[in-house]
Amino acid sequence: MQVEEIKAYHAHLYYEDQAGRALAQQIAHQLSSLHEVVVGRFHERKVGPHPMWSVQIAFNAELFDKVIPWLMLNRGELDVLFHPLSGDELYDHTQGAAWLGKSHELDIRQFLPKI
Repeated sequence: MQVEEIKAYHAHLYYEDQAGRALAQQIAHQLSSLHEVVVGRFHERKVGPHPMWSVQIAFNAELFDKVIPWLMLNRGELDVLFHPLSGDELYDHTQGAAWLGKSHELDIRQFLPKI
């Protein structure tokens, strides 16, 4: 895979409770007012491979150097997973993933080949 092949990224803000959700909403709102990002639903349950409540923020690769440094400085106490959208979900959520704050173990079983 080449860097040029990556057209977009996801950042997932993780939170545990209503206070964390409120912080995630504030961060997502601020970020969306600065950059053209797509803010997903604010989940209050585990969704997909994510071990905690979370919200997904999608953005084009051209914004990576704006969005990720902004999240580094403004994520508060929230942990953030970010990964490319390469077309290979297993790669994206393992080798292609990076963290701001603490890392969390993802449930990647859904991305493994069915035997």
